[in-house]
Amino acid sequence: MGELKSIREQIQSFPTGPGLYFMKGAKDEVLYIGKAKNLRSRVASYFQPSSDIIASRGPKIVEMLNKVETVDYIETETEVDAMLKEARLIKDIRPVYNTDLVDDKTFPYLEITTGDDFPGVYITRKPRAKGNRLFGPFASAKDLRAVFVELQKIFKFRSCKLEIEAKNEKRRFFRPCILHSINQCVAPCGAKIEKQEYKTIIKDLIKFLQSKRSTTLRQLRKQMDEAAAALAYEKAGILRDRIRLIERLDRRGEPEEDVQPEVFAADPTEALVKLQKILNTPNSIRIIEGIDIANIGGKEAVGSLVKFIDGRPFKAGYRRFRIKTVEGADDYAMIAEVVKRRYKYALRGEELWPDLILIDGGLGQLHAAEAALKELFTAEHAEAAEKGIINLKLAGIAKREEELYLQGGTRPLRLPRQSPVLKLLQYVRDEAHRFAQHYFHILRKKRMLGDKGD
Repeated sequence: MGELKSIREQIQSFPTGPGLYFMKGAKDEVLYIGKAKNLRSRVASYFQPSSDIIASRGPKIVEMLNKVETVDYIETETEVDAMLKEARLIKDIRPVYNTDLVDDKTFPYLEITTGDDFPGVYITRKPRAKGNRLFGPFASAKDLRAVFVELQKIFKFRSCKLEIEAKNEKRRFFRPCILHSINQCVAPCGAKIEKQEYKTIIKDLIKFLQSKRSTTLRQLRKQMDEAAAALAYEKAGILRDRIRLIERLDRRGEPEEDVQPEVFAADPTEALVKLQKILNTPNSIRIIEGIDIANIGGKEAVGSLVKFIDGRPFKAGYRRFRIKTVEGADDYAMIAEVVKRRYKYALRGEELWPDLILIDGGLGQLHAAEAALKELFTAEHAEAAEKGIINLKLAGIAKREEELYLQGGTRPLRLPRQSPVLKLLQYVRDEAHRFAQHYFHILRKKRMLGDKGD
């Protein structure tokens, strides 16, 4: 079980708040990621002499513990933060002893379609691309569904999928659904409310979701105390449950901070057809591999490669490369190293070539990747390259301006912001960037903060 005494001593310095812990084996390999309400107590429970790990956690965990050499952790502000980060990191790193959360299951959002005349409010795992306001992701779909019902009782917003336009005069002949009859919807579908009045309701809802909700909770607690004092215990119980549900609105992350990139992907079929035309190739684009470089803490350099098949991430094809041959911050040389290390196997026929290699960067990074591939095409492979047996395309996508550089070109191609091709390539690029940085960045955050000179 590694240096057991050393591990136990190490755990004594762990904080007692919430966070994530990392069981690590040889060469710093992450074997298992877990979350904890109390980090010290949770991690220590694995290494107690009296613990019956086989009975409590099963033989796989015993097998894992026999490989553990060190244990690391990161603190989080809340248990919800720990839950969201755990899910993201397990998807990114795919530790061999984590069997849950490795699929593409996502956390739900509360979506308000602010771009509509009469915005709807929905629970969704696949939000619109634009014209909406998102809250979440939420840690519990069950809690979100329960609080959604309470919110609708208070604000009476619509939750139907009807297309309702303010200019449609026929609305006044439309019969609203049962939610209007039980006073849980103001029925814009039946012209029971004007556009501006309804917009005020939505504005109040957004303000409520953004705020601490202290005023509402204070009023509810007062009503609950009054009901209890009047021996109206059933009413007091209902108010208590409503308070708990509203408090659960805080069990969520932020859309930008806790991004779920798989949620915001473009329609892959449409994107790939249009991408084939842009690349001017007779071959369908099925396999895309994205490459990025991350300099972590100014000292460590890591290259990442992500694989997409038919426009969707293929996590088993993701790879990380610890840069070995480059000193200093030379992105071009690092990209060249990753390209050579990855595609030497394709030249040997041991792995498939992708249809497109997407480099995170502009013209300089793209040229570095092209030069590295040319070096791989030695005399023995030149004939195969000339015959087109190795038939692939390269492109680079630069940040900020989101310009696309194509192999053989010198001027960037600017695609419309809502282009499905741009959205797909951004997804690939962002996956490569996140995969290179995310784990190393948050794991070293506490060390960097603790060492001002680092």
